[in-house]
Amino acid sequence: MVRRARKIYRELGEVYPYAHPELDFRNPFELLVATVLSAQTTDLRVNQTTPRVFAAYPTPEDLAAAVPEELEELIRPTGFFRAKARSLLGLSAALRDRFDGEVPGRLEDLVTLPGVGRKTANVVLGNAYGVPGITVDTHFGRLVRRWRWTEKDDPEKVEADVAAIFPASDWTELSHRVIFHGRRICHARRPACGACPIAPLCPSYGEGETDPDKAAKLLKYEKGGFPGQRLSPPPDYPGLPAPPLGGSER
Repeated sequence: MVRRARKIYRELGEVYPYAHPELDFRNPFELLVATVLSAQTTDLRVNQTTPRVFAAYPTPEDLAAAVPEELEELIRPTGFFRAKARSLLGLSAALRDRFDGEVPGRLEDLVTLPGVGRKTANVVLGNAYGVPGITVDTHFGRLVRRWRWTEKDDPEKVEADVAAIFPASDWTELSHRVIFHGRRICHARRPACGACPIAPLCPSYGEGETDPDKAAKLLKYEKGGFPGQRLSPPPDYPGLPAPPLGGSER
C-alpha cells in the first residue's frame, strides 16, 4: 500500500505539476481570511469576493473594527455569511490583541483563533509559511479512502494515517495534488474512472464511469494547463495567463 501510495503521489505530480492552493492571496492574513470564507463554497466564489473585503479591511486591526452588518454584506456571496463574519471578527480581534496583528506560524496558536481548525491552520502553515501540513478537506478524505490509505472518517485520524505514509516534506504538495485530482476527475458522485491517469493504481477503479468517452464528459475542467479557480496568476508562476473562469464541487 505504501509503495502504491507513493507512486500515486508521483504520478499526480506528472499530471498536475502546477498544483497549488486555488485561493488568491498575497500574505498570511489574506490566506487565513480566504480559507475561512471557503467553507461550503467554491474557491472561485471566494476569489470573486475577497478583493472587496481586502480593500475595505487590509489588516487584522481594520477587520476587527468592522461593522458586522457591513462585513456580512461584503461576504454574503460565499454563504453562511453571518457565521463567517463572526469568525472573521473574532479571529481578527485575537490577532490584534494576542499576536500583535500578525498571523502566527504555529499550529497550536492558529487553532486557538475563532473559526480556525486544523484544516485551515495547515493551509496557512503550508502555503504561507512553508511549514509541512496535510489539508484534509472533503476531496482529500474521499480520495484517500478510495485509495485505501485509511478507513477513517475523522479528519484528524485521516491526517495521522496519511502522515505515516509520506515524509513531512511531501505533506503540503501531496495535499495540493490530491485536492486537484478530486476536483477535476475523482468526483464524489460520478468519478471519471475512464479518464483517470492513475486508474491502473486505483483499488476503487470502476466505482465511476469507465468508458473513456463518457468519462471525459464528466471532467469539471482542465486536467492540465491553467489553474481552474484562481482569478490572478499564482505567484510561483510569473507570466502565467489568467485562467478561464470555472467552478468546481467542494
